[in-house]
Amino acid sequence: MRKMQDYILKGKRIFIGLEDSKRTWKLCVRSEGMIVHEINMSADYMNLLSYLKNRYPDCEIKVMYEAGFGGFWLHDRLESDNIVCIVTPPHKVTQAKVNKVKTDRIDARRLALNLENNDYRSCHVADREHRENRQVSRTLSQIQKNITSNKNRIRKLLDFHGLNAGLPSGAWKPSHYQSLKSMKLSSTLRVCLDIYLRLLDSLETLKSELKERLESISEQDRYRESVRIKESCPGVGRLSAIRFTLEWGDLSRFPTGKHLASYTGLTSSEYSTGEQVHRGRITGQGSRLADPMCLAGDKTRPGFIK
Repeated sequence: MRKMQDYILKGKRIFIGLEDSKRTWKLCVRSEGMIVHEINMSADYMNLLSYLKNRYPDCEIKVMYEAGFGGFWLHDRLESDNIVCIVTPPHKVTQAKVNKVKTDRIDARRLALNLENNDYRSCHVADREHRENRQVSRTLSQIQKNITSNKNRIRKLLDFHGLNAGLPSGAWKPSHYQSLKSMKLSSTLRVCLDIYLRLLDSLETLKSELKERLESISEQDRYRESVRIKESCPGVGRLSAIRFTLEWGDLSRFPTGKHLASYTGLTSSEYSTGEQVHRGRITGQGSRLADPMCLAGDKTRPGFIK
Protein backbone atom coordinates (compact mmCIF):
# COMPACT_ATOMS: atom_id res chain seq x y z
CA MET A 1 0.00 0.00 0.00
CA ARG A 2 2.83 2.40 0.85
CA LYS A 3 4.61 1.76 -2.44
CA MET A 4 1.36 2.24 -4.37
CA GLN A 5 0.69 5.54 -2.61
CA ASP A 6 4.23 6.76 -3.25
CA TYR A 7 3.86 5.92 -6.92
CA ILE A 8 0.53 7.73 -7.21
CA LEU A 9 1.84 10.88 -5.50
CA LYS A 10 5.19 11.05 -7.24
CA GLY A 11 5.47 14.21 -9.31
CA LYS A 12 2.08 15.57 -8.13
CA ARG A 13 1.13 18.92 -6.65
CA ILE A 14 0.97 18.64 -2.87
CA PHE A 15 -0.81 21.11 -0.58
CA ILE A 16 -0.05 20.93 3.13
CA GLY A 17 -1.84 22.70 5.96
CA LEU A 18 0.37 22.93 9.05
CA GLU A 19 -1.10 23.74 12.45
CA ASP A 20 1.81 24.60 14.72
CA SER A 21 2.24 24.62 18.47
CA LYS A 22 5.32 24.75 20.69
CA ARG A 23 5.84 20.98 20.87
CA THR A 24 3.90 19.39 18.02
CA TRP A 25 2.86 20.05 14.43
CA LYS A 26 -0.32 18.70 12.87
CA LEU A 27 -0.16 18.25 9.10
CA CYS A 28 -2.93 17.63 6.58
CA VAL A 29 -1.80 16.75 3.06
CA ARG A 30 -4.06 17.18 0.03
CA SER A 31 -3.56 16.35 -3.62
CA GLU A 32 -5.98 16.37 -6.55
CA GLY A 33 -8.94 17.37 -4.42
CA MET A 34 -8.64 14.86 -1.59
CA ILE A 35 -6.81 14.26 1.68
CA VAL A 36 -3.96 11.81 1.10
CA HIS A 37 -2.32 11.83 4.52
CA GLU A 38 -2.53 13.30 8.01
CA ILE A 39 0.25 13.16 10.57
CA ASN A 40 1.18 14.52 13.99
CA MET A 41 4.91 15.08 14.52
CA SER A 42 7.23 16.77 16.99
CA ALA A 43 7.97 20.43 16.27
CA ASP A 44 11.39 19.74 14.80
CA TYR A 45 12.31 21.13 11.40
CA MET A 46 14.54 18.25 10.36
CA ASN A 47 11.68 15.81 11.02
CA LEU A 48 9.43 17.89 8.80
CA LEU A 49 12.00 18.19 6.02
CA SER A 50 12.72 14.47 6.06
CA TYR A 51 8.99 13.73 5.88
CA LEU A 52 8.49 16.02 2.89
CA LYS A 53 11.53 14.84 0.95
CA ASN A 54 11.07 11.11 1.54
CA ARG A 55 7.30 10.83 1.27
CA TYR A 56 6.71 13.15 -1.67
CA PRO A 57 9.63 12.78 -4.10
CA ASP A 58 9.67 15.01 -7.18
CA CYS A 59 6.46 16.72 -6.01
CA GLU A 60 5.59 20.41 -6.19
CA ILE A 61 5.04 21.07 -2.48
CA LYS A 62 3.27 24.05 -0.94
CA VAL A 63 2.96 24.52 2.81
CA MET A 64 0.75 27.03 4.63
CA TYR A 65 0.57 27.89 8.33
CA GLU A 66 -0.92 30.71 10.38
CA ALA A 67 1.20 33.60 11.62
CA GLY A 68 1.59 33.37 15.36
CA PHE A 69 4.02 32.99 18.23
CA GLY A 70 6.57 31.16 16.06
CA GLY A 71 7.15 34.10 13.75
CA PHE A 72 8.60 33.47 10.31
CA TRP A 73 11.62 31.24 10.98
CA LEU A 74 9.81 28.16 9.62
CA HIS A 75 8.99 30.07 6.44
CA ASP A 76 12.66 31.00 6.05
CA ARG A 77 13.84 27.41 6.52
CA LEU A 78 11.34 25.95 4.06
CA GLU A 79 12.05 28.58 1.42
CA SER A 80 15.80 28.01 1.80
CA ASP A 81 15.14 24.33 0.98
CA ASN A 82 13.14 25.31 -2.14
CA ILE A 83 9.74 24.50 -0.62
CA VAL A 84 7.05 27.13 -1.21
CA CYS A 85 5.66 28.35 2.11
CA ILE A 86 2.71 30.67 2.68
CA VAL A 87 2.10 32.43 6.01
CA THR A 88 -1.50 33.55 6.39
CA PRO A 89 -3.06 35.95 8.95
CA PRO A 90 -5.17 33.91 11.41
CA HIS A 91 -8.12 36.33 11.23
CA LYS A 92 -8.25 36.03 7.43
CA VAL A 93 -8.53 32.24 7.23
CA THR A 94 -11.77 31.27 5.46
CA GLN A 95 -14.10 29.05 7.45
CA ALA A 96 -17.79 28.23 7.73
CA LYS A 97 -19.80 30.64 9.90
CA VAL A 98 -21.59 27.77 11.63
CA ASN A 99 -18.38 26.02 12.67
CA LYS A 100 -18.52 25.52 16.46
CA VAL A 101 -15.69 22.99 16.80
CA LYS A 102 -12.00 23.88 16.75
CA THR A 103 -9.16 21.35 16.92
CA ASP A 104 -5.67 21.23 15.49
CA ARG A 105 -6.81 18.54 13.06
CA ILE A 106 -9.71 20.67 11.79
CA ASP A 107 -7.44 23.72 11.50
CA ALA A 108 -4.84 21.78 9.50
CA ARG A 109 -7.54 20.45 7.18
CA ARG A 110 -8.95 23.92 6.65
CA LEU A 111 -5.53 25.37 5.84
CA ALA A 112 -4.80 22.59 3.35
CA LEU A 113 -8.18 23.03 1.64
CA ASN A 114 -7.83 26.81 1.43
CA LEU A 115 -4.33 26.43 0.04
CA GLU A 116 -5.44 23.97 -2.64
CA ASN A 117 -8.40 26.19 -3.60
CA ASN A 118 -6.20 29.29 -3.61
CA ASP A 119 -8.60 30.81 -1.08
CA TYR A 120 -6.27 32.62 1.31
CA ARG A 121 -4.49 35.86 2.17
CA SER A 122 -0.75 35.80 2.63
CA CYS A 123 1.37 37.83 5.04
CA HIS A 124 4.20 39.96 3.81
CA VAL A 125 7.35 38.32 5.15
CA ALA A 126 10.21 40.76 5.56
CA ASP A 127 13.78 39.53 5.31
CA ARG A 128 15.53 38.36 8.46
CA GLU A 129 17.73 41.47 8.86
CA HIS A 130 14.70 43.76 8.67
CA ARG A 131 12.77 41.66 11.20
CA GLU A 132 15.68 41.77 13.63
CA ASN A 133 15.99 45.55 13.26
CA ARG A 134 12.23 45.89 13.74
CA GLN A 135 12.55 43.97 17.00
CA VAL A 136 14.49 46.92 18.44
CA SER A 137 11.48 49.16 17.89
CA ARG A 138 9.12 46.61 19.42
CA THR A 139 11.39 46.07 22.41
CA LEU A 140 11.34 49.83 22.92
CA SER A 141 7.52 49.70 23.07
CA GLN A 142 7.70 46.92 25.66
CA ILE A 143 10.18 48.86 27.79
CA GLN A 144 7.94 51.93 27.62
CA LYS A 145 5.01 49.86 28.88
CA ASN A 146 7.14 48.67 31.79
CA ILE A 147 8.11 52.27 32.57
CA THR A 148 4.47 53.35 32.60
CA SER A 149 3.49 50.41 34.80
CA ASN A 150 6.31 51.13 37.24
CA LYS A 151 5.37 54.81 37.48
CA ASN A 152 1.79 53.79 38.24
CA ARG A 153 3.03 51.48 41.01
CA ILE A 154 4.99 54.32 42.58
CA ARG A 155 2.01 56.67 42.59
CA LYS A 156 -0.36 54.00 43.89
CA LEU A 157 2.04 53.21 46.74
CA LEU A 158 2.03 56.87 47.76
CA ASP A 159 -1.77 57.08 47.46
CA PHE A 160 -2.31 53.89 49.48
CA HIS A 161 -0.20 55.13 52.42
CA GLY A 162 -1.49 58.72 52.33
CA LEU A 163 1.84 60.18 51.21
CA ASN A 164 0.57 62.16 48.23
CA ALA A 165 0.17 65.49 50.02
CA GLY A 166 1.89 68.28 48.12
CA LEU A 167 2.52 66.08 45.08
CA PRO A 168 1.10 67.05 41.64
CA SER A 169 -2.19 65.39 40.70
CA GLY A 170 -1.59 65.61 36.96
CA ALA A 171 1.29 64.42 34.82
CA TRP A 172 4.63 64.12 36.61
CA LYS A 173 7.96 65.31 35.35
CA PRO A 174 11.14 63.27 35.83
CA SER A 175 12.15 65.70 38.58
CA HIS A 176 9.10 64.68 40.61
CA TYR A 177 10.23 61.06 40.68
CA GLN A 178 13.77 62.12 41.55
CA SER A 179 12.46 64.17 44.51
CA LEU A 180 10.97 61.00 46.01
CA LYS A 181 14.49 59.77 46.79
CA SER A 182 14.73 62.33 49.60
CA MET A 183 11.18 61.92 50.91
CA LYS A 184 11.01 61.07 54.63
CA LEU A 185 9.54 57.59 55.04
CA SER A 186 9.63 54.69 57.45
CA SER A 187 12.48 52.27 56.83
CA THR A 188 10.09 49.65 55.44
CA LEU A 189 8.42 51.96 52.92
CA ARG A 190 11.80 53.44 52.06
CA VAL A 191 13.02 50.02 50.92
CA CYS A 192 9.91 49.46 48.76
CA LEU A 193 9.97 52.90 47.16
CA ASP A 194 13.73 52.78 46.51
CA ILE A 195 13.31 49.48 44.67
CA TYR A 196 10.68 51.02 42.40
CA LEU A 197 12.84 54.10 41.81
CA ARG A 198 15.93 52.01 41.01
CA LEU A 199 13.86 49.94 38.61
CA LEU A 200 12.60 53.12 36.97
CA ASP A 201 16.15 54.43 36.52
CA SER A 202 17.21 51.10 35.04
CA LEU A 203 14.31 51.06 32.59
CA GLU A 204 15.02 54.65 31.52
CA THR A 205 18.64 53.67 30.84
CA LEU A 206 17.52 50.72 28.70
CA LYS A 207 15.11 52.96 26.86
CA SER A 208 17.94 55.38 26.03
CA GLU A 209 20.10 52.50 24.75
CA LEU A 210 17.34 51.29 22.45
CA LYS A 211 16.71 54.79 21.09
CA GLU A 212 20.43 55.13 20.35
CA ARG A 213 20.31 51.79 18.55
CA LEU A 214 17.40 52.97 16.43
CA GLU A 215 19.37 56.10 15.58
CA SER A 216 22.23 53.97 14.27
CA ILE A 217 19.81 51.73 12.32
CA SER A 218 18.33 54.83 10.66
CA GLU A 219 21.78 55.55 9.22
CA GLN A 220 21.98 52.22 7.40
CA ASP A 221 21.96 52.48 3.61
CA ARG A 222 18.76 50.48 3.21
CA TYR A 223 16.80 52.87 5.45
CA ARG A 224 18.51 56.24 5.04
CA GLU A 225 16.44 57.57 2.11
CA SER A 226 13.11 56.32 3.46
CA VAL A 227 13.83 57.89 6.84
CA ARG A 228 14.81 61.17 5.19
CA ILE A 229 11.50 61.35 3.28
CA LYS A 230 9.37 60.60 6.34
CA GLU A 231 11.40 62.99 8.49
CA SER A 232 10.63 65.79 6.04
CA CYS A 233 6.95 65.59 7.03
CA PRO A 234 5.84 68.10 9.70
CA GLY A 235 5.85 66.63 13.20
CA VAL A 236 7.86 63.53 12.31
CA GLY A 237 11.27 63.23 13.94
CA ARG A 238 14.08 60.77 13.38
CA LEU A 239 12.79 58.25 15.94
CA SER A 240 9.25 58.19 14.50
CA ALA A 241 10.60 58.03 10.94
CA ILE A 242 12.72 54.93 11.52
CA ARG A 243 9.91 53.25 13.45
CA PHE A 244 7.49 53.94 10.57
CA THR A 245 10.03 52.47 8.18
CA LEU A 246 10.66 49.35 10.23
CA GLU A 247 6.97 48.62 10.87
CA TRP A 248 5.60 49.46 7.42
CA GLY A 249 8.46 48.08 5.36
CA ASP A 250 8.60 48.76 1.63
CA LEU A 251 5.67 51.07 0.84
CA SER A 252 5.70 50.00 -2.82
CA ARG A 253 3.77 46.88 -1.79
CA PHE A 254 0.75 49.09 -1.03
CA PRO A 255 -0.96 50.01 -4.34
CA THR A 256 -2.81 52.96 -2.79
CA GLY A 257 -3.01 54.96 0.41
CA LYS A 258 -6.19 53.06 1.30
CA HIS A 259 -4.23 49.82 1.39
CA LEU A 260 -1.73 51.35 3.82
CA ALA A 261 -4.58 52.69 5.96
CA SER A 262 -6.15 49.23 6.02
CA TYR A 263 -2.82 47.68 7.01
CA THR A 264 -2.49 50.07 9.95
CA GLY A 265 -6.13 49.60 11.00
CA LEU A 266 -7.14 53.21 10.31
CA THR A 267 -10.07 52.43 7.99
CA SER A 268 -13.62 52.81 9.29
CA SER A 269 -15.70 49.81 10.24
CA GLU A 270 -18.91 49.23 8.31
CA TYR A 271 -22.02 47.14 8.77
CA SER A 272 -24.39 47.86 5.89
CA THR A 273 -27.26 45.93 4.38
CA GLY A 274 -29.85 46.86 1.79
CA GLU A 275 -30.53 50.57 1.89
CA GLN A 276 -29.02 50.95 5.36
CA VAL A 277 -25.43 52.16 5.52
CA HIS A 278 -23.71 52.29 8.89
CA ARG A 279 -20.06 53.20 9.32
CA GLY A 280 -18.45 53.21 12.72
CA ARG A 281 -15.10 53.80 14.36
CA ILE A 282 -11.84 52.68 12.83
CA THR A 283 -11.38 48.92 12.71
CA GLY A 284 -8.10 48.90 14.62
CA GLN A 285 -7.47 45.42 13.22
CA GLY A 286 -3.95 46.28 12.16
CA SER A 287 -1.07 45.81 14.56
CA ARG A 288 -0.90 48.67 17.06
CA LEU A 289 2.86 48.55 16.49
CA ALA A 290 2.21 49.79 12.93
CA ASP A 291 -0.27 52.45 14.06
CA PRO A 292 1.13 55.84 12.99
CA MET A 293 -0.71 57.63 15.81
CA CYS A 294 1.05 55.39 18.31
CA LEU A 295 4.49 55.60 16.71
CA ALA A 296 4.31 59.34 16.15
CA GLY A 297 3.43 60.11 19.77
CA ASP A 298 -0.26 59.96 20.58
CA LYS A 299 -0.21 59.54 24.37
CA THR A 300 -3.64 57.90 24.30
CA ARG A 301 -2.27 54.99 22.28
CA PRO A 302 -0.52 51.95 23.82
CA GLY A 303 3.20 51.99 23.17
CA PHE A 304 3.60 55.76 23.04
CA ILE A 305 7.29 56.69 23.17
CA LYS A 306 8.30 60.12 24.34
